Amino acid sequence: MAEATVLERIPVRVAETILSACVDGYHPNIANKWGYVAGMALSALGRLAEWTGEERYNEVVKRHMDVFIQEDGAIAGYKLEDYNLDHINKGKNLLPLWRTTGEEKYRRAAELLASQLVGQPRTDEGGFWHKKIYPFQMWLDGLYMSSPFMAEYAETFDEPAWFDEAARQLLLIERRTRNPQTGLLQHAYDESREQRWCDKETGRSRHVWGRAMGWYAMALVDALEFFPVRHPQRGQLMGIFERMANALVRVQDQDSGLWYQVMDCNGRQGNYVEASGSCMLTYALAKGIRLHYLAEIDIGVVERAYDGIQKHFITVDGEGLHLHGICHGAGLGGRKYRDGSYDYYLSEKVVSDSLMGVAPLLLASIEMERLQAGGKGGYRG
Repeated sequence: MAEATVLERIPVRVAETILSACVDGYHPNIANKWGYVAGMALSALGRLAEWTGEERYNEVVKRHMDVFIQEDGAIAGYKLEDYNLDHINKGKNLLPLWRTTGEEKYRRAAELLASQLVGQPRTDEGGFWHKKIYPFQMWLDGLYMSSPFMAEYAETFDEPAWFDEAARQLLLIERRTRNPQTGLLQHAYDESREQRWCDKETGRSRHVWGRAMGWYAMALVDALEFFPVRHPQRGQLMGIFERMANALVRVQDQDSGLWYQVMDCNGRQGNYVEASGSCMLTYALAKGIRLHYLAEIDIGVVERAYDGIQKHFITVDGEGLHLHGICHGAGLGGRKYRDGSYDYYLSEKVVSDSLMGVAPLLLASIEMERLQAGGKGGYRG
């Protein structure tokens, strides 16, 4: 793997490698559909623009969003009636675009996504179903897709009820998925107890998937950034973040500084340290330290993790920077049934250079630069 000295300004190298795949100004995996991974990549590029002052990264974001956003605020390829939380994530890019351009189409598109959340099917306790096709199921993934959007929407349009909703979702899924023995969050929760992947007593899925922990950690820290200091649940959200962060430190691999694909099975045969989850957790913890949400997590935790990412997952060649060790994807249930077993999580393909891992790497590398520079300011577009 490449030496850290070769990787000066990792965020810029990552971004330029992403953009090198563009054809006529458009990235084939960002401009192809209204998807959550593409949305995360654009969010990361927008944050790089804010951090470096390079306006061309914002131009990339706008150009790719304009593929989908129509003048009346309609979104090409999006169906509200799917009630799919994944479809909210790309909408995070609408809010800074509206603030900086004032173009009404971005506000209208954001309102369309908010309308989905108003009607999103819920558990009996009020938790969002991950998708309409997954009745009574809450997945950690969905909290990243929706909660930071709600919090930023609340701030942008002065609609404080969305702060309450974001807090409600974050707190509910933490209560329902947290394993009290480990302090870690299982991948999902089935209120109906119908799915084969869930424990019939608790409704929790059986294992802790590293990337799902990453989704939730990022959801917490990104939503908290927009919460008013006087919001009655802000302190509680910070408290569960601190408790969870300590649980993450306990399962951080001591040799590599990374986190495993199945985080409640460290050392078990076949388990491996995984890139996307490790990058997500590095990002969330580093940002939590920088913004003082985490009081007792030592900066050495994220420095070890970031060093491990560079040593174990990154290579550099003439084509740019490459990230390896990325779980291609994982889920639960579905037509081709995913049973949530240990063997299932290990059966998913491990790939290189997928935006699923590269976007979190860009986020983590920006955040590490900000932390090491001693900056406290947030991302406000």
